[in-house]
Amino acid sequence: MSTSNSVPKTALVTGASSGIGLELARLFARDGYHLVLVARNRDALCDLAEELHSHYGVEVRVAPKDLSHPFAPVELYQELQEAGIALDVLVNNAGFGGSGPFIQTDWNNEAEMMQVNIIALVHLTKLFLPQIVARKGKLLNVGSVAGFLPGPYTSIYYASKAFVLHFTEALAEELSGTGATATCLCPGPVQTNFQKRAHTGGSSRANQGLYMDVREVARLGYEAMKEGKRVVIPGWKNRLLTNVLRLVPRDTVTKMVGRAYAAKKSGN
Repeated sequence: MSTSNSVPKTALVTGASSGIGLELARLFARDGYHLVLVARNRDALCDLAEELHSHYGVEVRVAPKDLSHPFAPVELYQELQEAGIALDVLVNNAGFGGSGPFIQTDWNNEAEMMQVNIIALVHLTKLFLPQIVARKGKLLNVGSVAGFLPGPYTSIYYASKAFVLHFTEALAEELSGTGATATCLCPGPVQTNFQKRAHTGGSSRANQGLYMDVREVARLGYEAMKEGKRVVIPGWKNRLLTNVLRLVPRDTVTKMVGRAYAAKKSGN
């Protein structure tokens, strides 16, 4: 249960309208958390809020925000301050990718990607972490196994997830002894709307065996967060991959990732 002395806790989830964020929201609601749901799609958020309130009786606040806008984190923080809402848990799940040769990709898309994947994540953490520490709460940042690798033809996305991983691990150490914890969820391929927005095409034969059900990924991340683990990689194949790649020369790893991208684009 999420309650202590019958006082409900509150979790904020970004990117809550679909995929991992949606499934995490369901897990928090199941455990009695009140929720603040953040995403661009107001209608999807409202539908989810109605579902969670109906099934679990929790209070759900919908906050339609586009985190590619630099002022969105401050606006969200101020709205919750005015409403008297303090957070026990912050889940930075919002993010998107992009692909193609860097020399050809669109700067505006990449600037938005860095704003959402990195800047908004850090800004929200900066704003809400004092509340979380005061309440001995939890920070859950959603990274990726991509954060362990260089990513030719997806260079900005892979680099953004490396930032999330290292930032979260560093914060986890800083939070030692405070009663608050930071966890980075690093999933491998998950079948969500992410691939459509990232324009990465379908899965290749090389990574078909790595795909996991989004509900299982969310559950494993949620359980790791509750336990205060610093990093969680769902799926034994993904864990094995990240461990093995540490033993392989970096140049070789980079070439392998580039070839995997080419195979995915060709559908092989």
